Amino acid sequence: MTSSAPPDSPDSGHAGFGEHAPAASFGVAPGQPTGTVLDGRLAELLGGKKIVMTGVTGFIGELLLWKILTQLPDTKVALLVRPKGKRPAETRVRALLQKSIFASAREAAATPERPDGVANLLADRIEVIAGDLPDVPALPRDLDIVLHCAGDVSFDPPIDKAFSTNVLGTRALIERTIEACTGPDGTLDRVPHYVHVSTAYTAGRRRGAIPEAAHDHDVDYLAETAQAMEMSETIEKQSRTPGQLAELRRAAERDHRKAGYLTTSRDTERRRLEWVAERLVEAGTERARSLGWTDVYTFAKAMAERAVEDLGSSIKVSIVRPAIVESALSQPYPGWIEGFKMAEPLIMAYGKGQMPEFPASPDSVIDIIPVDLVVNATLAVCATDPEVGRPEYFHLNSGARNPLTYSRIYQIIRAYFQEHPFEINGKNPELPEWDFPGAAAVDRKLRWYRTGVDAARGALRFLPRSRTTRELARRVDKASAELEFLERYLTLYGEYLQSELHFVDDHTLALHRSLDPADAADWAFDSGAYDWRHYMGEVHAPSVTAPVRRGEHRRSRQEKVARGAAPLPKATDVLAAFDLDGTMLATNVVETYLWARLPELGPAGRLGEVAALARRVPDYLVAESRDRGTFLRSFYRRYAGADLAALDRLVDTELDGQILGRLSPDALRRVEEHRAAGHTTVLITGVIRPLTRPLRRYFDVIVAADLETDDDGICTGFLTGPPMVGESRGAWLRHYAQLHGIDLDRSYAYADSHADEPMLSAVGRPVAVCPDLGLLRVADAQGWPMVEWTRVRPVVEDAEARLGRERRPVSPVLARRGSTVWR
Repeated sequence: MTSSAPPDSPDSGHAGFGEHAPAASFGVAPGQPTGTVLDGRLAELLGGKKIVMTGVTGFIGELLLWKILTQLPDTKVALLVRPKGKRPAETRVRALLQKSIFASAREAAATPERPDGVANLLADRIEVIAGDLPDVPALPRDLDIVLHCAGDVSFDPPIDKAFSTNVLGTRALIERTIEACTGPDGTLDRVPHYVHVSTAYTAGRRRGAIPEAAHDHDVDYLAETAQAMEMSETIEKQSRTPGQLAELRRAAERDHRKAGYLTTSRDTERRRLEWVAERLVEAGTERARSLGWTDVYTFAKAMAERAVEDLGSSIKVSIVRPAIVESALSQPYPGWIEGFKMAEPLIMAYGKGQMPEFPASPDSVIDIIPVDLVVNATLAVCATDPEVGRPEYFHLNSGARNPLTYSRIYQIIRAYFQEHPFEINGKNPELPEWDFPGAAAVDRKLRWYRTGVDAARGALRFLPRSRTTRELARRVDKASAELEFLERYLTLYGEYLQSELHFVDDHTLALHRSLDPADAADWAFDSGAYDWRHYMGEVHAPSVTAPVRRGEHRRSRQEKVARGAAPLPKATDVLAAFDLDGTMLATNVVETYLWARLPELGPAGRLGEVAALARRVPDYLVAESRDRGTFLRSFYRRYAGADLAALDRLVDTELDGQILGRLSPDALRRVEEHRAAGHTTVLITGVIRPLTRPLRRYFDVIVAADLETDDDGICTGFLTGPPMVGESRGAWLRHYAQLHGIDLDRSYAYADSHADEPMLSAVGRPVAVCPDLGLLRVADAQGWPMVEWTRVRPVVEDAEARLGRERRPVSPVLARRGSTVWR
């Protein structure tokens, strides 16, 4: 087993290549550095230089800029930045410079006369070039170095995107570089240094030692690029064929029909774009593997290197190949990181107990390198002076002299979570114990697991809505999400988990050794000089888990507010919208209709009414499954012949107790809390308006279905307008907010059905109440809080007492056979 001790310690083991490698390795003998070396301090070597940079808004690029601004005081930069939406390139750079890591740079640039440090940096040291890859504009003619660290870094991008950014973008940048340095006579008036940040994994599916040199292959990068771009057009056309669109639309309708046509159409287009992306990813993966690369990412990066070698024959070229770049070892502070990289999903899943086993070879090396070492080395490369037309290569990795195996990282991360466990729903997850059974064994387990999860998901459709069903659905959905994560992770990184690559880093080591002693403290990049237990267990893991812990705490606070366990903020420009059936009221439109209809009928009439209703149930179910509005229109035909005024009186005198008796006490309490906070309370329901009359004192606004009447006040069986369901609820809220100065981002909505997704999406603080399975999954995906409001009926007297009325006996008129509401 590999030790985590530094290579120079007596007990360190070295299963790699380089200075400490065995005699049979391809490394160099101790004390005999090779390659370009530095001749002076970096601040002096790069002083007075102008560096054109790409990728400054990315992980490595941001830290490169920080390093230049804080430790290369006489170096200027020109940043190629893409405008994003309505944000110009300079606005994006200003926002970048406002980040906390640039505080010292801002302070150093500020003066009493010019206190705006960001403005001073932009005026004195930073030039912003609006542009993109591959549409690169003209570059400054006074450039000295071009540092290209932009590019698509996803492991599975669509093939066209991978080649457009990595290959066409690289070609365009080199061409603009040469143009900027070309004089009126068409010849170079100075030779720039082009530094290309690639990846160590451009080596592809090789084994053994990978030298710091050009890779040996005869793939035509121009032909591959042309084919990759054509693939996009071909698959895009396929996605728009009638058959494919119909299949995607039907799938969207199965999930979102109740929410409305626009929701369904948006989901159809989302599925089409996903289908195109998946086909392009698949095309890229298969083409890459057919030519000997692991995935389209490494394939496109390798083609970009060949473009650099081809077009850079007249300039100075250096190619930097980092391995897996993770959080900072020490600069700008230990653990600094932007976003999640390759190792973070693995660490999170393990800490949450979601990764029962892992298909890596325990003795395979995961070649991690801290980002600050990459930045130091890259800028040191910028300070070198390679020969024209002879590219130099530098591997930035740890596996050569300080290897970290999967077995070792498992031990470190397990120990970390044993001491600092996650807390999820008040519990610490159980940490799995890995024994590394091999990829085939793990794959078999995953197939069996998938079969069980799919069967459970199918069975859930037939279970009644209840708290037990929701809890079971969440467990099944969680298992499915964990399985999908594992399947995706293994698809992306499976080959890396069995890797037998050994990246030689002799040139990089020689460059490090040539640092001026005065630069050793701030510019070191020897990957063999740190301890893995310290870096992974005390620096990296705490840093990457901190946002997750904060997120769990934030979700916990949101849940408390949603449950009423925390006070609502007072405001007069906030509304709280409530659905009725299934959310506040434990009933439905069928049952409330029977409350009104059956008391007027004798035994035979009641039996006939129930039988007639039962015969229509299949039709109602079909209508409801397709569109809630269609169902309500159809069902409300049963009110034809009712006297609307008499129906109002019936509700006021006889049904108010039944309605209030079915209200959730938790729901009423929540409404009262919103009213106490000064919020506008809104009831939005498809229920007919007479049945909402007992709720008038609780709501400032009630939006309900209005029955149409003839000149005599008799219901025709039609509505005065479309029922307020699905997307119409979200549209109503937005219109109301605009008219009344309501801030929807700070407003609330409560609903129980997937059909209410547009209503919940219209506000900034949605809450799913006892949700059905469709809404449950939307809420989980969106991070919306969920609450369980009790359905226990309070006694009728308590409900009526809220209205300040005495309990009244049932009307003798309604007890007699005959009708006073229906004619």
